[in-house]
Amino acid sequence: MSAIRPRELLIAMLTLVVTIGLWEAVVWAFKVPSFLVPAPSAVWVEFLGKADLYAQHTWITLYETAIGFLLAMVLGILAAIAIVYSRLLQSLVYPVILVLQIVPKIAIAPLLLIWLGYGLQSKTTIALLVAFFPIVVDTATGMRAAEPELLELVKVLKGSRWQEFVKIRFPYSLPFIFSGLKVAITLAVIGAIIGEFVGGNQGLGYLIVAANYQLLTAMSFAALILLSLMGLGLFGLIVLVERLLVPWGVTEGEEIPVTL
Repeated sequence: MSAIRPRELLIAMLTLVVTIGLWEAVVWAFKVPSFLVPAPSAVWVEFLGKADLYAQHTWITLYETAIGFLLAMVLGILAAIAIVYSRLLQSLVYPVILVLQIVPKIAIAPLLLIWLGYGLQSKTTIALLVAFFPIVVDTATGMRAAEPELLELVKVLKGSRWQEFVKIRFPYSLPFIFSGLKVAITLAVIGAIIGEFVGGNQGLGYLIVAANYQLLTAMSFAALILLSLMGLGLFGLIVLVERLLVPWGVTEGEEIPVTL
């Protein structure tokens, strides 16, 4: 897994600066009303004027996202292990997981609010449900990708299933797990926002809904930008942890270190 090159980072930064500059120029040149599309400078002034408010609501959304993601990670990995090691559990659990994934979360969000209330539980549950599926699928795929020869060797040496899991299946599944985690963390942000849209009185999602009702477009854009930065930051954190825990990377043809 290669690191981001300085040239690529520079190009990305220049692209961002040019985009913001064009956005500002178009808004001023065509005199676009601020309630339709505010200029970046107006969004920045809005953010600076209410920095404490945005910090408070950002923390709430971040907390909901983190709790939902961590629960999805733990339950998703455990479910994947159960699916890989038990055909019966695979037959029982996998269809339920698939149905939960197919059902639109925005459709069941009102029900969760009725069952769990308008507090933290409903928001984290929606984030959990949205982030759960990719972790299960990728983890199970990774565990099944282990070399058959190595699995056979464990049987020949009369190793236990625990030894097979710790020394073979889990090391092979790590790149797949992190692949699922990178998808799941962005989905967890979406899940938390869905909960705040439907029945929240706190968080960035609530700010967006309140701003839209009052035509405070600059507030909506400020909240959306903070959401984007939050998602990028969380994604980058998962990438960093992956590089620390999976130094051998995921490039084709590399050997995955396995100890017997």
